[in-house]
Amino acid sequence: MLYFKSDYTEGAHPAILEALVRTNLVSQPGYGDDCFTAAAQEKIRLACGCPEAEVYLLTGGTQTNLVVISSLLRRWEGVVCAESGHIAVHEAGAIEFSGHKVLPLPSHAGKLCAEELAALVERFYADETHDHMVFPGMVYLSQPTELGTLYTKAELEAIAAVCRRYEMPLYLDGARLGYGLAAEGNELGLADIAALADVFYIGGTKVGALCGEAVVFPRGNMPPHFATMVKQQGAMLAKGRLLGVQFDALFTDGLYFEIGREAVALAMKLKKAFVQKGYPLFLDSPTNQQFVILTAEQEARLAREAAFERWEPVGDGCYAERFVTSWATTEEQVDALIALL
Repeated sequence: MLYFKSDYTEGAHPAILEALVRTNLVSQPGYGDDCFTAAAQEKIRLACGCPEAEVYLLTGGTQTNLVVISSLLRRWEGVVCAESGHIAVHEAGAIEFSGHKVLPLPSHAGKLCAEELAALVERFYADETHDHMVFPGMVYLSQPTELGTLYTKAELEAIAAVCRRYEMPLYLDGARLGYGLAAEGNELGLADIAALADVFYIGGTKVGALCGEAVVFPRGNMPPHFATMVKQQGAMLAKGRLLGVQFDALFTDGLYFEIGREAVALAMKLKKAFVQKGYPLFLDSPTNQQFVILTAEQEARLAREAAFERWEPVGDGCYAERFVTSWATTEEQVDALIALL
């Protein structure tokens, strides 16, 4: 079976496994106070061009979104996101479970529109009864989006400007950020994101790590008692070194960026083959997630030898399907899938 279902169906990049084995018997303090975490934090600061950044390592994306969002919002506030955003669709109501409402806006190929964001906030404050409503307290977006698309620098600047105007923190989910950074036409580096976002995370789980996400508060703006809130929500690892070792490896010798480049290159090869063989694209994604339209017959035939994900129906008995490459995808696997098309 050829696996293109997601970018975390395998374990971890060999360099990470080697680092975990090599450091296994080195005694270190717990809870992230170890030398490996300190080294990873410093390398991430350098990569982001933010010497004053505060970096905190957590284990998974939903956990990270829950902890960050609930720590930044006040009791009466909710979080604005695209209706296709991960916190609105695939996190089992984790944000609502913390007592905060998700406030969705229309999704434009996975992206928020700055003008619609501004209109939402303006309507809210223009309503004389807004004290009886959930306040828009922060903005969530992801880079890449759920659909593998990317914000341009101008788009992110426009959203950030709205956030500054209304004093709403801007939070960027970077679960697949490594693949976005490697995409052709990408305009946003880590330093750009650090300059525009109030907090973001660099995803490890989907970019070669066994688990792990690195939360970055770029201007030393981590909320007071953040670690205590992490602990309260059951998100603190006693063996925090497990995350530190992995991110230290990812940010040594450019491994994180290399993983992104290789996966995106293979995704572009697959995308080109889809187009050449007459399979219509659901949308144009420059990242490691590719969305293509298949008939039910094509889906059934390919599913006998390849694992991929049905995304959504598009009418006439056809479906948008998602094919994803990762650090573990090989050229041979892509060639084998192309031969099946």
